[in-house]
This record gives sequence, C-alpha cells and structure tokens, in this order.
Amino acid sequence: MPLPSWIRTAASLAARHRMALGVAGVLLLALLGLGALRTLLHSIRAADIRHAFDAIAVWRIAAALALTGVSYTVLTFYDVFALRAIGRPLPYRTAALASFTSYSLSNNLGLSVLTGGSARYYVYSASGLTAGEVARVVVIAGLTFWSGIVALAGAALAFHPVDMPGVWSLPRWLQTCAGVAILILLVTSLAATRQMRKHGWDLWGLPKPEPRTVMTQVLLAAADLSAACGALFVLVPDLGPAMFPALLLAYIVAIVATLISHVPGGLGVFEAVVIALMPDMQRADLVAALLAYRAIYYLLPLILAALVLLVSARRRWGVPVAGAVNAAQGLLRQIAPPLLSALCFCGGAILLISGSVPPAATRLHALRHILPLPFVEASHIAASLAGTGLLLLAPGLYRRLDGAFVAARALLVAGAVFALVKGLDVEQAVILLAIAAILQGARRAFYRRTALAAGFSAQWVAAIAVVAAVMLWAGFFSYRHVPYSNTLWWQFAWRGEASRFLRASFAVTVLLGVVLLARLLRPVGPVDRAEGMQDRDIRVLAGAVRTDAMLMLTGDKRLLRSESGEALLMYQVQGRSWIVMGDPVGPVEEWSALLWRIRELADAQQGRLLLYQLSASALPIAIDLGLQLIKYGEEARVSLPAFSLDGPGAKSLRAAARKAERQGVTFEVVPAAQLGPLLPDLRRVSDAWLAMKGGHEKSFSIGRFDPGYIARFDCAVVRCHGQIVAFANIWKTATREELSVDLMRHVETMPNGTMDYLFIELIRWGQAQGYRWFTLGLAPLSGIEARPLAPLWARAAGFLYRHGDAFYRFEGLRAYKQKFSPEWEPRYIAAGGGLGFARSLLDLQTLVGGGRASAANRFVGFT
Repeated sequence: MPLPSWIRTAASLAARHRMALGVAGVLLLALLGLGALRTLLHSIRAADIRHAFDAIAVWRIAAALALTGVSYTVLTFYDVFALRAIGRPLPYRTAALASFTSYSLSNNLGLSVLTGGSARYYVYSASGLTAGEVARVVVIAGLTFWSGIVALAGAALAFHPVDMPGVWSLPRWLQTCAGVAILILLVTSLAATRQMRKHGWDLWGLPKPEPRTVMTQVLLAAADLSAACGALFVLVPDLGPAMFPALLLAYIVAIVATLISHVPGGLGVFEAVVIALMPDMQRADLVAALLAYRAIYYLLPLILAALVLLVSARRRWGVPVAGAVNAAQGLLRQIAPPLLSALCFCGGAILLISGSVPPAATRLHALRHILPLPFVEASHIAASLAGTGLLLLAPGLYRRLDGAFVAARALLVAGAVFALVKGLDVEQAVILLAIAAILQGARRAFYRRTALAAGFSAQWVAAIAVVAAVMLWAGFFSYRHVPYSNTLWWQFAWRGEASRFLRASFAVTVLLGVVLLARLLRPVGPVDRAEGMQDRDIRVLAGAVRTDAMLMLTGDKRLLRSESGEALLMYQVQGRSWIVMGDPVGPVEEWSALLWRIRELADAQQGRLLLYQLSASALPIAIDLGLQLIKYGEEARVSLPAFSLDGPGAKSLRAAARKAERQGVTFEVVPAAQLGPLLPDLRRVSDAWLAMKGGHEKSFSIGRFDPGYIARFDCAVVRCHGQIVAFANIWKTATREELSVDLMRHVETMPNGTMDYLFIELIRWGQAQGYRWFTLGLAPLSGIEARPLAPLWARAAGFLYRHGDAFYRFEGLRAYKQKFSPEWEPRYIAAGGGLGFARSLLDLQTLVGGGRASAANRFVGFT
C-alpha cells in the first residue's frame, strides 16, 4: 500500500534539507540547555563564579588530574579488551595510542563514530588491522561503555536512591524498582544474545557474551565512569562522600543527554543536567567545578594526545629527540588533521568565550600601566575575530588544506598576542602557542594545495553555531545586571567590559553572517555539461567489448579521456565521492593511467574515490591505487554458441516458451529506426511498471525511460493478442562480442512466463546474429562466502544474502538467472578504507537511487 502523498512530500523535504534540519536540531537542543542554565543560575553573578573558581585548592586540581589520568588509562583497556576479543591482540602502547587519541577527539567534538572511529582506524590500520576489524573494536568498546552506563545507573537507583528535585522527583521506592528493572533488562538482553548465537545468528563476528567477558566489560566501564565522575567530585568543595552516588547518577544522565543531543562536547547540555539534578549544592561552586572539569578532562587530554603522537613516533622509529618531528610525519599525516582541527576549534572557542566574560581585575589593573586603552579595546575585538577565524578554518584543517594550515597558524599566534594585550590572559596565550607549535610540527600533513577553507558539513556548522550561542550566552549572563543603553556601544573605559562584549559580539556576528551570506549568495556556476559525444568517443564505443559501455549514452555521467583519446571512463561526483562506473572503456594498457588520473583529481578536490562494478581485470590496478576491495556480486553471462533448450536442464525454459506461445504471446525485435511510432505504447508500459513497483527512475548504473535515449537502441517487444505487454531495450557491441538488455519493463497483467519467453527469444535472436555472449546482469551479494574466518563485510553480506528477502530477493534473483545456465563472473567495489568507505557507499546509494539528491539528476549531459 503506497504511503499518503503528504508523508512522501514531508520525507522528500526532509531529505532535501537534512543538513539544515540537523543543524537546527542540534542548535535548538544547545539553546534549550543554555536556557535551562540561565534559569538555574538566575540568582548568582559571574563574579561569584570567578571567586569560586579562584578558590579551588591546588590539591583539588591535582586530585582531578590524577583521576582524569585514571579514567583515560582505564579507557585504554576498552581497546585492549576489544582487540583480544576479536583475536587480534596488539602491544599495549598501540592500543593506548588509538584509545587516547580517539576519546580525546570524540569527547571534545562529539560524533564518536566519525571522529574517534577515524583516529582508531588510522592507528590500527598501520598495525595491519582491516577496516572490518577496526569496526568490531569500535563496536565492542561502545558496548563496554554502554554496559557500564546501564549497570551503574541501575545499581545507583537500586542501592542508593536519592531525593530528586522538582520535575525529576521520584519516590525512593520507585527509584529502587526502576534500578532493579534496569539490571534485569541488562541480564535478559545478554541472555537473549547468547541464545541467538546458539541458534546460528552471527552477530557481525562479535565474541559471545560469556559471563566473565560481560563482568570484565562492566567493571572496566564502572571504573572509568567512577574515575571520570570522581574528577568532578573532588573539584566541588564541601561535598561529602555520601553525595557521590547522587553526583554519579547525575553525571551518567548528563553523559547520556550529551550523546543523544549530538551537541559538540555537550556544551551547555552537560552542565544544565548536572546542575538541575544537584539542587542542594552551592551553584557558584558547582559551576566553577564544571568549568575546571572542562579544562582538565576535555581540553588538556586533547593537547596531550597531540604531544603523545611525537613521543610514540620516537619510540617506534628509535630516533633522537631532535628528529622526532620528522619521524612522526607518517603517523601525523593520518591522525594530525582531525586532531589539530579539534584543537584549533577549541582554541577558537576559548578566545570567543573568554572575550564574553569579565577579565581578572588585578590583571587589567596591571595592564593599565603598560598599554594605552585603545590597544586593549582593539585587541579585544581582534581576539574574538581570531577565534571566529579558527572556528571557520577547522574544517579546512580536517581536510588537510595547506591554506587553512597557514592561516590557522597565523591566527593562533595572533590570538596569543591579543589574549595578552586584552587582559594578560597568560594561560590562554600558552595554550594557543602550544597548539601552534604542534600544528607546525605536523605541517606536512596539510598537503592539499587548494582553497583557504573547506566546505562546511552539517556537523561543523552545528559546532560553530553552538560555540557562537555559548559566547553570547556567557556575555549576556555575565553582564545581565548592567542596564542596557545605546551609549554602551560607545563607552571606552578600563572597566567597560560590557561595552567591549557588545562590540566584539557584533563583530563576530557580522563576520559569521558575511561568511554565511557569501555561501548562500555565491553565484551558481554553470550547470555541469558533458562535452557531447565526439568522433573519438564514437570510435571508443565502437570498439567496446562489454555492453555496459553503453551507459555513457545515458547523459548522467562525466567522461574522462586518456591522453591518446583511445580510452575513457565514466564517473560522477556525489557529495565528496567520485564514483567510477565499471571498467574503463578502451585498450587495457591505458586503464592504469586513467584510473590514477581520476584518483589524483579526486584527492586534489578533497574527494573520495570509489570504483563501482569492477571486473577482475581491473583488480591489480585498484590494489596499486591503495584501495580496499569488497566483492559486490556476480554477473551472469550466457555463452550463446553453447546455449540450447535441449536436455533436462532447460525443461522449465521449454515449458515457459510453449505456454507463452499458447497464450498468444509474440516476440519481435524492432530496429531503432522504426521505434518512433511505438514510443507512446512503450511509455505506457514503463509508467505502469513504475507504478506497480511504487518507485521512480534510477540513474547512473542503469538507463531511464527517456525517448531520446530509448530511440538509440533496437528494442525487444513482447505482445499479447497484439497489445504490447513487455519490452527491453537492447545493448549490443559493434564487435558482436556481447549482447544484453538495459530497461526491462512489463505490465502487471502480462501472462505468466512472459519475461522467460522474452529472454529465450532474445538469446535465440543473438545466436542468429552471431553474438558470443548474452549478459543477464548482476546478482548482488552472490558468490560471497561467509566463512568464520572471512572478513566482517563478507559475513555481513552472506547474512544479508541468506536472510534479506524482506529487503531484496537476493537468492531468488540468482536462482532465476541460473535457469539459463550462465557462467558467473565476479564484480567488485573498490574504495579507500575506514569510514570514508562507508560514506562513499552511502553516496553511491544516493547516486544510483535517482532521487532529487542524486547528482545524476542535476547533471545535464547528452542523449
């Protein structure tokens, strides 16, 4: 039953504007958190928080640092445990490096699968792990974390119920019941998982959840969360041990809220939840502790992670300290871009937020005797603009742009100078200069000589918007007791912090607005247009030995030609993925240069290369390109000289042909020159077929019903009592090497066996015309052996092939084609490893899907 039109319309609008909706959702959640913070802190002043922050004892900071070290050390054993669980143990220093860099990234930016997962991939792939094995490590580490969250939350509620405030209020007996229910649910889920494994359900190659394994996971996660919460606990003065269970429960809820909201680092959300669930604490002390916790548990490990890269590189290659930077380049080239983009983003956030709160009065007083007031005023605005620039450059660093590297390095140094001039913020200056030094040490990682800044994904836009919102919130919170007047904008005084905040906020807002407006109003370039079929392309097509070369005639692809013009390949750009369709067309000796050229073009444009439906002939080149291979399926090819309807194997085909003829079904191949009068009838059949399938035209890997395209080919037509009930346009090579069909469409009322009859007659026609092969097309996921030691992707594909009939008739399609006794040839997909592979596959799905988001539909080619 088709969905109502309003649902389809809403889904289409959501898909078209998913980036804007995602950014709006994250920003809305961040604003709700900041709004809740404003309400919770309505009775305290910014000065109270500063005094509480300055009053944090040194021993408390030392204890928080120690507990932070314990937490991150325990986190490394997540990876040690996961590596052993998948049977690929590595030295502890490798697991520790992967874990530490991964969690320091994901804690600050959020989106742990995209940020932390990529760091793990770079470290582990250098140690010989495949992308599938890294994915299993990420999953097991995630399960360890969540098992600890659930177990600790259940235990805290069951054994240490506390009085909850306001809307969170739950009777203690109900908390106990809820905690027991959570623990029972955890145990039941694990038992159910074991039963699934006993009945042959292979859960993506994950180890069986044995009791000892589960207990180890829970204890690791409990130790990690307890130490992390303990780091916050010791920073809050006058907090007795009896309050630790209550704070632990608040901490767990805040962590879960942070993960669900996807707000980068949980800015505002984490703090609001902790403060709301701990109403009996002194608010100023708790806020000061949360700010110190941010610096100790989030920012400091991120800086240390970058430094650890240099140390680990020296240990790996055994070079002296002076040569550590050079020796680290191989590792830094992979991990440095995401790590340093996060560091620069944090540096920009520090500059922005610090400019929104009052400076230390003693430092500002000392500055009066060193610099004139105009220098301080100008530096305040300049520091905020430098911070904004660092936020905008962070995506460019992530994509390894050399222009972003040069600009970010300059802004970090300038920001350090401005931090000193505007308020003697020595700590900020040291942090910014340290980031600049680390950035300089990784300079070779930024090798793409392209633009100054990169395009902004939804995640980066959301992160920048959240930081801007936090900056404005901090300023208006700090100066909410200052009466607003228009004259505030023009007051220049040593104690004019509110005026400086207004001017800096205006400058930052204008800069962000200009960047946004420039992106929205930038002139739209000319629509991509193919050059058209040139004479040399006609010659290349005429010499093709495979019929899939006819896809260049669909008009939804770009063409890349070899230097000689004797070979070409078809590709399209979807998002950041450069997707090549099939093997290059032309002499095999020119394939390598063509594929290397498309790889270099994609890399220069910060793109990802994916080769789709490669044959075995192109595999050595794909390996040379450094791409990872997965088997996509198998193509059925019928040898026409050997095909016969005689013998017991063709019994079903003979029966289908005789039945069709008895029902008045006839077959005809209509030459392309005579197809014009039949196009309206073919359109009727095509529209009926699309309506029956409840879909729309696909693209890229198949043609579509376009009169100009259909009229290029001979067409196999099946009639029943004179009425067209099915058709297929015929692809054929000029060399008579291969014959196949593209679109195969029919009406719902066609007689049973009509499509069998069409294929039989078309094969006979091909035999009479002297063709060697007839291609029945691909059987996706066919021929992939899901053996216990096979890669994860193979086991997943095998599982889907066996049990995925609800989504697609994988086994049924192969069984249908097997009736024609074909020879099966494998087809592959090749792409870069890691998360980029998954993203490219998603782009491939969008491209082939043919919807509004497909680049093929926005491409104006030739037909």
